[in-house]
Amino acid sequence: MCTAATYKTKDFYFGRTLDYEFSYGDEVTITPRNYPFKFIEKGKSDSHYAIIGMAHVIGEYPLYYDAINEKGLGMAGLNFVGNAVYREKVDGKDNVTQFEFIPWILCQCTTVKEARALVEKINLLNIPFNDNLPVAQLHWIIADSNESITVEAVKEGINIYDNPVGVLTNNPPFNMQMFALNNYMNLSVKSPDNKFAKGLELTEYSRGMGALGLPGDLSSQSRFIRVAFTKMNSMSGDGEEESVSQFFHILNSVDQQRGCCDLGEGKYEITIYTSCCNTNKGIYYYTTYNNHQITAVDMHKENLDGKNLVKYPLIMNEQINFQNSNDCC
Repeated sequence: MCTAATYKTKDFYFGRTLDYEFSYGDEVTITPRNYPFKFIEKGKSDSHYAIIGMAHVIGEYPLYYDAINEKGLGMAGLNFVGNAVYREKVDGKDNVTQFEFIPWILCQCTTVKEARALVEKINLLNIPFNDNLPVAQLHWIIADSNESITVEAVKEGINIYDNPVGVLTNNPPFNMQMFALNNYMNLSVKSPDNKFAKGLELTEYSRGMGALGLPGDLSSQSRFIRVAFTKMNSMSGDGEEESVSQFFHILNSVDQQRGCCDLGEGKYEITIYTSCCNTNKGIYYYTTYNNHQITAVDMHKENLDGKNLVKYPLIMNEQINFQNSNDCC
């Protein structure tokens, strides 16, 4: 499954993990301002904000998993299996397919406030990209430096939730994820006081006991709680390297290792990639399961007034720096 998070120091950061049993051949993909987006029901957009993110590109169409635009707005779609409901075309609504949702928002919005106004008019269509790709059941986090929201298309309609923690995982629906935090209000980064019973001497025997009871399993609810606690208590300097490093540490708290999530038939869910976007600078950072070195792509080093996608395949192999290497050997 997946986890998305936000983080703010001097700049604003947005990213996610993508946890699955295989990759579709994902690439860091830049959509320049003049790339022609063709929306099934909303026509063609020849001029829009530039976008950078992780995408599966088919026929030069970027199917974005997560992305930011040049104005600092970020958006990611996460699995929401069993709860997502899309519909047939509705008159009077902005009819947009699930796979068009991220570009529909990032092409024309600069803030969450603007995105919310568009979402209030949207109808997400039950139309696949092609016959080989079924409609993905997703919900979304949309965030800027000031606020975050979660968007869910369910049987009751489109729900828009304020997201005060800036975190999203998978099931259950977001309001239930938030409610579960009530069960952990006693967690603290500080060592606990003994409140178990009067007259019973209990002592702390280890550092880190303030977070005793923080769930450690890989379920989406537990990952939501763990990243919310980690992110909201996280501290780092304001510098770029410190901030990016800290963001990866936050999401690494829910990293999935091969073998721990058995899907049967020899398949295991792993963290295929982890991303971190500096939304102010337009830089997309990532690591992969077999490459822990942080790799970066800067959208502003490309021609953002172009018409063609710019794609960078992921560096998948581990990059190890030998400090005592001998070039002569």
